[in-house]
Amino acid sequence: MPNFTLPADQGATECDIFNGEWIKDPTGPQYTNSTCNTIEPHQNCMKNGRTDTDYIHWRWSPFNCSLPKFNPIMFLHHMNNKSMAFIGDSISRNHVQSLLCILSQVEEPIEVYHDEAYRSKRWLFESYNFTLSVIWSPFLLKARIYEDNDGHSSGAIELHLDELDSVWVNEFSNFNYVLISGGKWFLKTAVYYENNAIIGCHNCNNENLTETGFDFAYRKALRTALGYIAKSDHKVGVFFRTTTPDHFENGEWNTGGYCNRTVPFRNGEVNLTNVDVIMRDIELEEFESAKEVTNESVLSLFDTTRLSLLRPDGHPGPYREFHPFDGSVNVQNDCLHWCLPGPIDSWNDLMMSLLLHS
Repeated sequence: MPNFTLPADQGATECDIFNGEWIKDPTGPQYTNSTCNTIEPHQNCMKNGRTDTDYIHWRWSPFNCSLPKFNPIMFLHHMNNKSMAFIGDSISRNHVQSLLCILSQVEEPIEVYHDEAYRSKRWLFESYNFTLSVIWSPFLLKARIYEDNDGHSSGAIELHLDELDSVWVNEFSNFNYVLISGGKWFLKTAVYYENNAIIGCHNCNNENLTETGFDFAYRKALRTALGYIAKSDHKVGVFFRTTTPDHFENGEWNTGGYCNRTVPFRNGEVNLTNVDVIMRDIELEEFESAKEVTNESVLSLFDTTRLSLLRPDGHPGPYREFHPFDGSVNVQNDCLHWCLPGPIDSWNDLMMSLLLHS
């Protein structure tokens, strides 16, 4: 796996920006929930009643080199007359909110588009003619999803493993930069199609269908999506983000799981789950395969898995809802997405370094 490197500190031989530790940052975030109006309610932890604030006073520090803090003015100048899209699921949307919050301290963006469900959006930074988009495509493939916004399903997802999702493919040629990712949606119950015929399923409990496992579909999806990007004639900088671990303890999101830790893990204190190991191995293998056939695209690994694993303290937990303990709502924890401001802000430090040094 190729590592992106910054110039190493004096006396060090190399620096991998994705290998490091979380260090105390007394300066705190570049914005608050009061100075940014694009935070979605489920990630607005302070407004929802979270009182501890230590989780906002950490930043990612790679070993053997110095990672500059995200500079919004420099970023906007770099993106002058350009466009950027984040393609994926709600983690991508979470990341876009973080980026918007930092950039809005320089210029307030104008929302120029949203889809019917407000999952895909586009903003314009008028002074820089820079457009930033988030495109909802949780599988990157053509899919029919029978699920409401709370995750309650009325039927198995129908996933076409040989057809890309047109919602992002039709827009791909409009972008100068893309950050793309798959993720946890592949763990959901699904029926798999190829050539419009059913070839198997995952977790469908149907004796007439072959249980293939989520890993089969995830590999197919990444191979199809990254292969399309690698062979595209459109010259675009692409960052492929790796899986984001969750931090549910004593249950899952729908079985009482929670995340109540208040400090980051240190290196060596926690390991990836078997599911995340499987997903990450597939990601690295398919990334390498795509790199071998890359045409005009510049494909870079955005390897946020390990640094995300070390931050069990940065999730909304019960504060995905407004004042969850006032008795008016059933408490359900979110131990996957990130509070804003929070750990995901450091992803922008990493992205900025990739942009400037690739």
